[in-house]
Amino acid sequence: MLRLEPRTEASRLMQWCSPLLAATLTLLAGLAIFWLLDKDPLEGLHYFLISPVKDLYGVSELLLKATPLMLCAIGLAVGFRANVWNIGAEGQFMLGAVGASGVALYFAESDSALILPAMLLAGALAGALWAAIPAFLRTRFSANEILVSLMLVYVAQLFVSWLVFGPWRDPMGFGFPQTAMFHDAALLPTLLDGTRLHLGFVFALGALALGYVFMNRSYTGFKMRVAGEAAEAARYAGFSARRVIWIGLLSGGAAAGVAGMAEVAGPMGQLTDKLNFGYGFAAIIVAFVGRLHAFGILLASLLMALLYIGGEQAQQYMNLPSSISMVFQGLLLFFLLGSDVFIHYRLRIGRARA
Repeated sequence: MLRLEPRTEASRLMQWCSPLLAATLTLLAGLAIFWLLDKDPLEGLHYFLISPVKDLYGVSELLLKATPLMLCAIGLAVGFRANVWNIGAEGQFMLGAVGASGVALYFAESDSALILPAMLLAGALAGALWAAIPAFLRTRFSANEILVSLMLVYVAQLFVSWLVFGPWRDPMGFGFPQTAMFHDAALLPTLLDGTRLHLGFVFALGALALGYVFMNRSYTGFKMRVAGEAAEAARYAGFSARRVIWIGLLSGGAAAGVAGMAEVAGPMGQLTDKLNFGYGFAAIIVAFVGRLHAFGILLASLLMALLYIGGEQAQQYMNLPSSISMVFQGLLLFFLLGSDVFIHYRLRIGRARA
């Protein structure tokens, strides 16, 4: 009979092979799903994996889609390493977009070069302040940061709707729930002519580099890793649990806020009520598929962006439901959790020894 036997120590090989195994099983499950839907499985995988990156414009769209995922995921990874579970990056993403939009609308007639830096700062600050709510409630009242940060997502969504339906609605927008288009000075410059890839991608790469240095080369990052892996040892060493919680949540909020700023100052060019793209939730999967490591998050972001764009193309050309990309995201998380079991256990055949 098959049984799981505990390992004497965690397998470092499986820690890195687990995401690859999960991605492979996701592809195999995808083939089965296309077959069950009476679609050509190979055609389905072609639209998911090959068609989105068949030319330079497709590659630029992939990088554009991966940008907010990288930003949100690296911020979340800082907290996750310390067992600080920020599940509300989606709300912090929206508040970052609101903060940046406020600056763009207030200086709507200005063409100053300081507009974009001010929007970047406002987006990061707004996201961090939204994350400060669960941080305060956790450290002051021992409230569960998972529930608080998650519930704040829906508050943020309603707040955005109130703004674009009310005080910020464009009077020349024919009643649509959206702000006026931003001035050119409030838009991120594109990196490649003829594409939508903008400077936010550089922000994302910079955030990955900063995240790597902080988590792997700084004393504070070391303390957060210790707090996550051995809480008792961290307390014995005098590391502040309250400080760990604040750093974990504020870093995630600030990074998600920058992602929100890059979205409204990039491809959108305005704030609308269609801001809940799900990047904050997808970034949770990205962070764990990337093993909470900056380089792993880079690769996982590209994979998740491919699933987003591939799902849109499969929906368009194969008449599949719009939820197909979310199905693949769910499968990836499901198989990752299943594969992670083998980090601490090995599969054995036979009866357990007495």
